[in-house]
Amino acid sequence: MKKFLLRLLINAAALYVAIFFLNGRGIIPQSTDWVSLLWLALIFGLVNAILRPLLIIVGCPFIILTLGLGTVLINTLLFYLAGEIGTRFGVGFTVTGFWPALFGALIVSIVSFVLSSVFKERKHRSR
Repeated sequence: MKKFLLRLLINAAALYVAIFFLNGRGIIPQSTDWVSLLWLALIFGLVNAILRPLLIIVGCPFIILTLGLGTVLINTLLFYLAGEIGTRFGVGFTVTGFWPALFGALIVSIVSFVLSSVFKERKHRSR
């Protein structure tokens, strides 16, 4: 449960940073309060957990052909879908084009990576 909550907070923070930097530049948020961001992070996590493995399997030849850059397009699609699904529940954001979705997905990936490495549990304790 602790790991799930940490992942949810990291996703919420990453989405907040993406929305903050791209607000008015292709992303139109419905709301920016933390409760809405937590709901949006939950939707984002569910979309990634359900659709990402399927898209990776289906797009495997494309990912291999592009030397891994196909995963960037998959992340862009998932970022866009999470915003659209969240909009249906009143907590999402509208993406006005491909480039804002791409930059939003990149920002979420980078912030999520940095925060995950900061809060990563240590497997080996120092003596």
